Amino acid sequence: MKKNQSVDLLHGPIFKSLSLLAIPIMATYFIQMAYNLVDMLWIGFLGSGAVASVGVSGNFMYLANGLVNMPKIGSQALVGQSLGANNKKETKNYIEAAFQSSILFALIYGIIIIVFQKNLIQLFNLKDSTIIQDAQNYLWITCGFIIFSFVNQIFTGILTAAGHSKNTFIATTTGLVLNLILDPVLIFVCNLRVIGAALATIIAQIIVTLVFLYDAKKLDLFQEIKLLSKPDKNHISKILKIGFPPSIQSMLFTCISMYIARLISSFGAISVAVQKVGSQIESISWMAADGFSASINAFTSQNYGAKNYNRVQKGYKTGMLVVGLWGLLTSCILIFLPGPIFSCFIHESDILPYGIDYLVILGFSQLFMCIEIATQGAFNGLGKTLPPSIVSIVFTSARIPMAIVFSHFLGVNGVWWAISISSIIKGTILVTWFILYSKRQTIKCQ
Repeated sequence: MKKNQSVDLLHGPIFKSLSLLAIPIMATYFIQMAYNLVDMLWIGFLGSGAVASVGVSGNFMYLANGLVNMPKIGSQALVGQSLGANNKKETKNYIEAAFQSSILFALIYGIIIIVFQKNLIQLFNLKDSTIIQDAQNYLWITCGFIIFSFVNQIFTGILTAAGHSKNTFIATTTGLVLNLILDPVLIFVCNLRVIGAALATIIAQIIVTLVFLYDAKKLDLFQEIKLLSKPDKNHISKILKIGFPPSIQSMLFTCISMYIARLISSFGAISVAVQKVGSQIESISWMAADGFSASINAFTSQNYGAKNYNRVQKGYKTGMLVVGLWGLLTSCILIFLPGPIFSCFIHESDILPYGIDYLVILGFSQLFMCIEIATQGAFNGLGKTLPPSIVSIVFTSARIPMAIVFSHFLGVNGVWWAISISSIIKGTILVTWFILYSKRQTIKCQ
C-alpha cells in the first residue's frame, strides 16, 4: 500500500480492512509505551525529585488530552460519516471546524496554565522548593505550548477516520524517535535537567506537526482547507456535542485514577511498584484493543455514512471476534502464568507474590475490558458517544467506594478487585447496550 493511499473501508474483506487500519495504530501505541519507559529512565537519573515533579505536572497533560478529545472524537465520527456519504463539502467543513475549535481550546488551556501554574502545583502539597520549581517549569512549557499536541491529535483522528493510519504512524514515530535523541542531549549534555525534558517533548511535537502538514499537502482530504475562514458555529456545535461525553469521561477517569493511586500509596512502596509494573504489563492488552477500537470507529462511521448498514453489523462482529480472542488470550496468560511474567520486571522474592496477585485478579477482567473498548469505538463511529460515556463514568466512579470497602477486608488486593470487577461490569453492560440499540435501529445485530 502506498504511503498516501487510504485503506478502503467501504469495500472488500472486512477483516483485512480493519487489520490494515489497526496495525499502524497499535504499532504507534507500543512505540509510545517504549518511549515512556525510556523517557522516565532518563528523568530517573536526575533523582526521585525530578520524577515527582514530572509526574505531578503530567496530570495536567492527561487533563489536556481529555479536553482535546472533544473536537477529536466528534470530528472523527463526522468526518468518517461524510466521507462515507461522499459529501466533500461537509468533510471540508468538519475538518475546518475541528482544527479551529482545538486551536481555541489549546490557547485557552495554555494561557490558564501559564497564569495559574504556581497555584495548580500547590494543589499537590509539595514541600521541596526545588521540586516545586521543576514542576512549574515542566508544566508551563509542556502545557503552555499544548497547541502542537492538540493539532497532532486532530490530524490523527481525521486521518484515521479517512483510513490513513499509516501516515499517523510515520508522523508519530518520527516524533518519538526525535524525543529519544533529544532527551539525553538536552537533559544532560546541555544540563537543562527537567527543563530539557520538557523542551524535548515540545520540539518533538512541533516536528510531528510539520510532518502532518507535509502529508496534508499531498492528500486530497485537506485540499482547500482554510483555517482562517470564519468559524462555522453549526459544524463546531455538532462536533463538540458528540465529543463532549467522552471528553468528560476522559477527564473524570484521570481524576479517579489519581484518587486510586493515592489509596494504593497508603499500602506502601511495594503496592505502588506492583501497580506501576503491573499496569505496564496489562497495557499490552488494552493497547491492542484500543488500536482495533479506532479501526472499528473509522469503519463504522464511513459505512454508516454510506448507509452500508449490513456492513456495519459485520464489521462490529468481526472486530469483536478479534478483540475478544485477544482479550481471552491475555486473560489466560495473566491468570495461569503470572509468576514468570512479573519476575521479568521485578526480581525481589518478597515483591513477587504481590505482583502475582495483581496479574491474576486483573486477568479476570481483560476480556471484558477489551470488548468494552471495541464497543466504545463502534458507538463513537455512529456518533452515539453518550452510552459508553455513561457506562464508563458510572462504573469507573464506583471503583472508589468499592476500593475503600474491599481494601478494608482484603488489603491492597481489594483495590485490584474493585478495578477488575468494574471492568467486567462495564464490558458486559456496554456490549448488551450496543446490541439492544442496534436492534432498535436500522442496523440489526443478529
